[in-house]
Amino acid sequence: MPQIFKVGPYTIFFWSNESDPLEPIHVHIAERANPNATKVWITATGKCYLCNNKSRIPERILRDVIRVIEARHREIEERWMSHFGQITYFC
Repeated sequence: MPQIFKVGPYTIFFWSNESDPLEPIHVHIAERANPNATKVWITATGKCYLCNNKSRIPERILRDVIRVIEARHREIEERWMSHFGQITYFC
């Protein structure tokens, strides 16, 4: 589970095995990594699209975390490419 960074108590990460074929670039958000982590797709423009909020992060906090993810999307893309060797986008 590559951890990318933390925002307060929330870890931003992706799983080492993101399906075959590889899913489009996305991150998971949770206080502790678990299968019910919130999932956010990253678009080709660096914006985020909420897939689910299984972690039940309060809306206001989730909005703030997503803003940080959008601001740091290039770092996430670099880490994704380094780990998986390819990137596709949800949209």
